[in-house]
Amino acid sequence: MGNTDVTERLRKLEIPGRTTFATGNGGLPKINITTPRSAAEIYLHGAHVTHFQKTGERPLLFLSARSQFVPGQSIRGGVPICFPWFGPRENAGVHGFARITAWSLEATASLPDGGVTLRFRLPPTDAGSAWPPFDAGSAWPPFDAAFAVTVTDRLTMELATANRSPDRPLEFENCLHTYFAVGDISAVSLAGLETKLFDDFAHGAGGVRKEGDPSPLRITQETNRVYFDHAGAVEIHDDVLRRTIRVVKENSSSTVVWNPWTTQKLPDDFDPAEYRRMVCVESGNVKQNKLMLPPGQTITLKVVLSSQPF
Repeated sequence: MGNTDVTERLRKLEIPGRTTFATGNGGLPKINITTPRSAAEIYLHGAHVTHFQKTGERPLLFLSARSQFVPGQSIRGGVPICFPWFGPRENAGVHGFARITAWSLEATASLPDGGVTLRFRLPPTDAGSAWPPFDAGSAWPPFDAAFAVTVTDRLTMELATANRSPDRPLEFENCLHTYFAVGDISAVSLAGLETKLFDDFAHGAGGVRKEGDPSPLRITQETNRVYFDHAGAVEIHDDVLRRTIRVVKENSSSTVVWNPWTTQKLPDDFDPAEYRRMVCVESGNVKQNKLMLPPGQTITLKVVLSSQPF
């Protein structure tokens, strides 16, 4: 579908006073959302939420000033969709293909409270796909992926995966790799992970099994933790911006916490100095919590982000 066709389709789905469609960075199409209590921005590239901001507050999401808005590369910041795998795969991209694929906008709807819901769909993936399988041996079973974003005074995201195979299970990982904006990482603490077991990948690809401290987590060095069997909420307490961000999730057994500090080598789409202004708290099902979806079944990962000043 050409750019003209995409633009025409988007125009038909506009909600006057709530959604507008525009050409974003790098010439990529995006949707701007305005509600009485908030504003947001979503790119079709990766169905990527790049901005959410409550009225009268600072932006909730971090977006790197060096982010590359180009086909074939993920946007650095916001909420990348890691699917259908998480992390690197041999002869394949990191974190799957959903975040570097143009999704289609299927529907928009106004809510009674002035909010807006937008529904996106990943292009169909059929049996025999060229994408590498999760494990060696066979191609992906046919599946569908849909992403719904609801913008009110909070940001609600729902990633649904349906296994269309009549006889094969679908094994996959999913994760909403959310980058949060903070005033200064030295003044941030994360509550809800106390004493939880995690694998520490900051100092080796294999990971080291550790137990969390009894007090809220403070980031003081390169951090790359995968908390497994963790379905609870996480709160990000920010003493500089004077707010608490709350991350609540459903159908998620993994929580990932990441900050590159000054030691992790990253691509040119991230300014090394930006580590002070962000922290990732990611919700999904990864590594030992990967999912096995039976034929004909659907599962939805739901994440709700809210904030409260103090």
